Amino acid sequence: MKLASRLENVSEYYFAKKLAEISRMNSEGKNVINLGIGSPDLPPHESVIRTLNEESQKNNIHGYQGYRGIEPLRKSFAHFYKRKYGVELNHNEQILPLAGSKEGIVHICMTYCGPGDKVLVPNPGYPAYRAAALLAGAECIEYKLRQGNDWLPDIEELKSLDLAKVKLMWLNYPNMPTGRAADRKTFEMLLEFAASSKILLCHDNPYSMILNENPVSILSIPGAIEHAVELNSLSKSFNMAGWRVGALFGAKEHIDNVLRFKSNLDSGMFYAVQKAAAVALELPDEWFASLNETYRRRKKTGEDLFASLGCHIPKGQAGFFIWAGIPERETGCYTFSDKILAGANVFITPGGIFGSEGNRYVRLSLCTPENLLIEAIERLKELK
Repeated sequence: MKLASRLENVSEYYFAKKLAEISRMNSEGKNVINLGIGSPDLPPHESVIRTLNEESQKNNIHGYQGYRGIEPLRKSFAHFYKRKYGVELNHNEQILPLAGSKEGIVHICMTYCGPGDKVLVPNPGYPAYRAAALLAGAECIEYKLRQGNDWLPDIEELKSLDLAKVKLMWLNYPNMPTGRAADRKTFEMLLEFAASSKILLCHDNPYSMILNENPVSILSIPGAIEHAVELNSLSKSFNMAGWRVGALFGAKEHIDNVLRFKSNLDSGMFYAVQKAAAVALELPDEWFASLNETYRRRKKTGEDLFASLGCHIPKGQAGFFIWAGIPERETGCYTFSDKILAGANVFITPGGIFGSEGNRYVRLSLCTPENLLIEAIERLKELK
């Protein structure tokens, strides 16, 4: 049977194929150390797990849930945004819980885009932005992030583009894969650009609490809610990737529009998961301090690993990845990554999967215990 045309320009996610290869290698006894995917290996706080256990045993919570999420969860998201970013939000009108923020990327594109529309996507950037826009029938227009510009958008270059049919612009700071955090001035310039171009800024913000001294929400900029929406997630900062909890934040108009699409796709998250997520959002600062101390130790070891490979690491990175340039002698990131996988049974992500601007870079995940990072370094010493 012929596939729908919407899939013609969308390939299988790179990691889905690579994980199958790694699984095959492991079945052959090669015991691959996977430093590629950012899936937290640490558990959520014990109070979060306890809440899930307690709530799931109640008899009256197993039915369908409301499309807008339960009020305690929306209130906790609002309190988190006030406490961490200084952003005041109406929990009834400006917050929409989601089954993970990746769901929200698709929802936003499907809500606002169709054939003939265009979407600005970063290069390098999270592949889901491009895939979601293509699935909606829109055309992707790349804007390049370069190390020479500190991995920030070039405003003048953006203004030079044909923006006539552009409806959305995807942003992600602290950035994945480069680790660059954005300051308020950058957001102010981007919001001014969006307002003048009549483009909705879509800021994906799941890494702000990880190895980042100054967490910022784009919605903290005065007037931002008129021109921007933001996605956030519990996957990274709360070690809850498999729980699939995130949220969309923005003006009531955008929340209602996205809900119109979302309500035709699902029936809400399990009540006990939402209650546990509400508890996670109220965790004290000590939780983030402890988590970041773990990642800080791992980052030092990860930097040692890249040093052993002759890679150079751009300074000032946030989040739980390390982005590094490959040695000049190497032909490209894919052959470099494949050489390490074949020769040392260690997988690191080729930066080219995030766009052509990543072709001379690789990315390492810190979601790996220190002992495995150290073992990976030992394996790499044998690599010729």
